[in-house]
Amino acid sequence: MMMEAEMAHTQTRVDRHRLLGLVLKTTATAIAALKTWQRAVSRRRAIAGLTPERLRDIGHAEAPAPVLEVKAGLVTNLIAMR
Repeated sequence: MMMEAEMAHTQTRVDRHRLLGLVLKTTATAIAALKTWQRAVSRRRAIAGLTPERLRDIGHAEAPAPVLEVKAGLVTNLIAMR
């Protein structure tokens, strides 16, 4: 009888230890993700406030501007269709 009680107590301690380890690991992962997100947001805010000249100074690539591609002869074809 005594041995079964000791085994149950030991098993409970092991289960608690595993649960605590899981909680700590999950909490650490959540904190790391939150810190990463906060850094990304602060970088975006800092970059958003810079002028194009300052962005070039720090070597940050500018956002690609929309490009209109016009093939040779397009205007002539459009005028001819008029």
